[in-house]
Amino acid sequence: MPFLSLTSWSLHRLLGPLRWTRWDESTRSQITAAQEQPEHLTLLELPAVLADKGFASLEVCHFHFPETSASYLTALKQSFQAANVRFYTLLLEYGDISSADETRRASDIAWIKGWIDIAAIAGAERVRVIAGDAEPSDVLALERSAKAIQELGEYASSRGVRVVTENFHSLTSVADNCLALLEKCEDVLGFTSDYGNFKGSDKFEALAKTIPFSESIHAKAQTDSEGYPDEEEFVRCMEIAKQAGYEGPFTLVYDGPGDMWDGIERVRKLVAPYVTSM
Repeated sequence: MPFLSLTSWSLHRLLGPLRWTRWDESTRSQITAAQEQPEHLTLLELPAVLADKGFASLEVCHFHFPETSASYLTALKQSFQAANVRFYTLLLEYGDISSADETRRASDIAWIKGWIDIAAIAGAERVRVIAGDAEPSDVLALERSAKAIQELGEYASSRGVRVVTENFHSLTSVADNCLALLEKCEDVLGFTSDYGNFKGSDKFEALAKTIPFSESIHAKAQTDSEGYPDEEEFVRCMEIAKQAGYEGPFTLVYDGPGDMWDGIERVRKLVAPYVTSM
C-alpha cells in the first residue's frame, strides 16, 4: 500500500546551509557554493521528528549533508534505524550526464559514483540521478545519458544501492524520453514521477505514462502566493496514481512561502485518503 514520505527540500529553510554543487568552467571541475540558511533542525535529528509525525520514509537532497565523513554517515544511518524510518532516496541535485563535453560528462559520472558510495554507507536505498540538461529532442544526448546510467546503475548495484531518475531537468521533461531511458537501461534503472515537473497541456497524460513505472512519487502541489495548494489539480494527479495501482511512497514536496511545516500539512491533508495510515 502507498505510504507517507517527505523530502528534505520541504524543510530547506530549516536545515541549515544549502551546499550547492556547480560546474566551474574555469577549473573544469565541480565546486561547492554555500547558501546560508538557519539551522533549526539537524539532518541527524530529522528521522526521529518524522517518525513522530507519522512519516515512513525520507528522501534527502545531497546539499543537506553537512559533511560526508565515515563517522557522520554511520551516525546518519543509525538515526534512520533508531527512528524506524527508511532512507528511501538520496537526491542528487547536480550532474549532466547527457553533456557532449566528454570531460564534463566523465567528471560528473565520477562525482555521482562518489555519492553512490556515500549512499551505501549512509544506508540510502536509492540515488536519484538527473538524466541530463540537453534538449528533449537531442537523440544523441539521450543515448549518452542511457550509457552513463547503465554504468552508474551497475556500479550502484554492486554496492547495494539502486539508481533512479526523474522527470527533472530538460532531457526528461517529456514522458517519451523517460520511458525510452527505462527501456534502454532495463532493470538497472528505476523512476520517480514528480507532479510539479511536467508542464503544459499534456501534463496529466505524461504522468499517466510514467507513474506505472515509478518507485516513488514526488507529490508536489501547485501553490498560490500564500502557499495554499490548487486542490483540484493535485487531486487529479493523485487519482492518476490511484488508477495506475501505485504502491510506493508519496513524498510530500512543499517549497512555498510561510511556515514550512504548515505548508507540508496542507499537502498532507490532500494525500491522506490515498495512504495506509497517517
